[in-house]
Amino acid sequence: MMFLQFMVWSAWFLNIGPYLNHLNLDTSLTSAFFFACLISPFIGGQIADRYMPTQIFMGISHIVGGILLIILANVTGAAGIWWLLFRVWGTIGWIIAGLLMTYWWKYLKPYPMNWSDLATLNEAARSAARTSYLNVESWLFIMPGIISIIYGFFCFALPHTPPSKEGSNPWAFLDALKMLKDKNFMMFMIISFVVSTQLNFFFFSIPIFLEYLGLNRANIPMTQVTAQITEMLTLFLFLKWVLPKLGIRMCMAVAAFAWASLYAAAGLGGIWWLVVAALPLHGFAYVFFFVVGQMYVDTAAPTQIRASAQSLITMVTIGLGMYCSSYWVSWVTDWFTNTAVTPAVVNYHSLFLVPCILMFICSVAFIVFFQEPKSETAQE
Repeated sequence: MMFLQFMVWSAWFLNIGPYLNHLNLDTSLTSAFFFACLISPFIGGQIADRYMPTQIFMGISHIVGGILLIILANVTGAAGIWWLLFRVWGTIGWIIAGLLMTYWWKYLKPYPMNWSDLATLNEAARSAARTSYLNVESWLFIMPGIISIIYGFFCFALPHTPPSKEGSNPWAFLDALKMLKDKNFMMFMIISFVVSTQLNFFFFSIPIFLEYLGLNRANIPMTQVTAQITEMLTLFLFLKWVLPKLGIRMCMAVAAFAWASLYAAAGLGGIWWLVVAALPLHGFAYVFFFVVGQMYVDTAAPTQIRASAQSLITMVTIGLGMYCSSYWVSWVTDWFTNTAVTPAVVNYHSLFLVPCILMFICSVAFIVFFQEPKSETAQE
């Protein structure tokens, strides 16, 4: 189930940055997806807890979501894309999805040409070629849409999970807000929020930059999943050995520094293979930051509100942080885009310097302001 879940998400999410760029649309449109992430636990949780068996609700949701993704492949307007992404809220599945999209675009439904080659055509030929190119690229929605529908029917075969007569308290996570009185936990939340606002530079800006550097569009999904391969290896082979020696504070500081290094390679290198070589740093950093952060929350939170505390940190990072990140990346990109020339040129050196500096500041902030928790629970 989790394999299919992440396969659906990654197939379109890893590729949407260049796609929106080719439509001359802003990546801030993806804020609809993260806004849905922010509110869906309340709506979906209440339906599954009170009114409908969980497996039935999941099945219906993913079938509807799959149909919406397929519809999205034929929508090119900003308003339509925003509303469809808002409704679609859907680490091995992530990897397979990237490899599948690369295989599809290279061998089964290849691109007619590189996007940059369109500029060399006359106006009539450019229009026809652009339409052909976008028809191929729109499979980034059709493919996960089909998988999502299959996933939806699969959910009907999951064990029966009837709704509770009493249901759960949708505001239970507010109990965790009392933990913010602890300065250490407050600092952890603030830094985690800032870190999450920089992540869409990896998901949106890096793929566009790789295409700008000359990497074939079909190869970009495959190169990005090197980060997820590193994530899996770090989780199973590296984390258990490193965490007891470095501790929570240094692990999270090292994670933020790894992201800073990745953005430095992108901004200072300007060479596609150097950027690709740095991509695994994302997987390493993701485990050392988010997984270790979840361990810290379990250590810091009283037993009776641990689930609420985990929900809170997820909403602050994946929900609110990534939502703000969609607008932040768009604003920074616009700031460093020279529109006086045609086509407009982005100063990627300066653009990636922004998340590089902010991630470095977060790394230092963890070392200076965050105190290692006394409990040994997180290291067990």
